Amino acid sequence: MKVAKGAIDRTVDRPDPQVRFYLLYGEDEAGSRALAGRLLAALRAEKQVLASAQLRSDPAALADEAGAISMFGGPRLLWIEPAGEEVLSAVEALVAAPAVEHSAVAIAGALRKTSGLLKFADAHPAVLTHCSYMPDARNAPRLVAELGRRHGLRIGTDVGAYIAAAALNDQAVIGQELAKYALYLQADADHPKELKADLIDLLGAGSPDSNVGRAGDLALAGNLARLADELGVLDETTTEPIPVVRALQRRILQLAPLRARLDAGEPPEAVTKAIFWKDQPLVQRMLTGWSSERLAQVLSRLAAVERRLLQGGTTPTGLATLGAELLQVARARGH
Repeated sequence: MKVAKGAIDRTVDRPDPQVRFYLLYGEDEAGSRALAGRLLAALRAEKQVLASAQLRSDPAALADEAGAISMFGGPRLLWIEPAGEEVLSAVEALVAAPAVEHSAVAIAGALRKTSGLLKFADAHPAVLTHCSYMPDARNAPRLVAELGRRHGLRIGTDVGAYIAAAALNDQAVIGQELAKYALYLQADADHPKELKADLIDLLGAGSPDSNVGRAGDLALAGNLARLADELGVLDETTTEPIPVVRALQRRILQLAPLRARLDAGEPPEAVTKAIFWKDQPLVQRMLTGWSSERLAQVLSRLAAVERRLLQGGTTPTGLATLGAELLQVARARGH
């Protein structure tokens, strides 16, 4: 059963006990993950991760886990990520089971309209589905303002745009940053405080120590020298490669609709007007260096890299794979 965009907050914050399976899909995987986190908190449950490969080889495992009584008696949320068509049989077994003790959630990423998993989930009353779309430069400030209100923060449009851009529209990162600001300001719903730009500069997601998107930005800008230095920093700090890949994916998904507007004849200044002023030169440089077709090609290559990284390998191997891909992207920008 599909959940409308305006109802998803209520759905995850006040879960229906009749719902056995939540399918959260769409290009904004961070948004889906944030919704799943809220569901976990609302259920006051323990998170239990199940691998999609396990469910593909043993479709009954999901229903078995959902029906098992917890060792300590509390609820569990069975968490499947990444998920795809391979979990369909497991979901069918789950909803067909006579009774369950625990519900399940899947972070599925982008699914085709012809997806058998999506068609089954949309049609079944014990399954809820929601598509998470990437916030663009126009609606990102509103999203940040809405998230901020939950923390007792009043956030203006410019500040909201800056937070969204610094976090590369990752709702999980945005939520973490807003919680940090609220704690610093001692703000809550009963004592709201205004969040100002000077505090963002002091503590924000764009600070050097926390910007996982910097390497991807340097690659898209074609800055080989600085990218090589940044890859060295990632190696020294043993940064996990997956967040860096996803940050670059989100940046490309931010750029793609802006590039389409350039292709339609809009001037760069108009296209980037909603981008925070400090980031406008960087975004304009990226837009002028990449066509819509080449952005799509990079996004496709990154999806393949992410799959390889998720399939395993040590952190040094993963960072080497990521570094080679980013250097290729930077060289492509230079031609």
